[in-house]
Amino acid sequence: MSVNVRIPTILRTYTGGQAEVSAEGATLSEVLADLEKNHAGIGARVLDDTGKLRRFVNVYVNDDDVRFEQGLETPTPDGAGISIIPAVAGG
Repeated sequence: MSVNVRIPTILRTYTGGQAEVSAEGATLSEVLADLEKNHAGIGARVLDDTGKLRRFVNVYVNDDDVRFEQGLETPTPDGAGISIIPAVAGG
């Protein structure tokens, strides 16, 4: 399945400055693996050392927060839009 991944500004150094890239995979896990294969280093910014989504990174598949879906096993249908959004903190 081919999907479009929206890349936040802070991670665009891994995508050559591109704000959106294509990736392949039937699940979010597969998409992130393909993203890492084609844009080395980005995976470590999205996943922690145990392979889980980092606590302060939100990922959406077609506007659905994957934490409330199936996590890394969330299906990514052909043409889906995936957004990686780092959490913003402050006070």
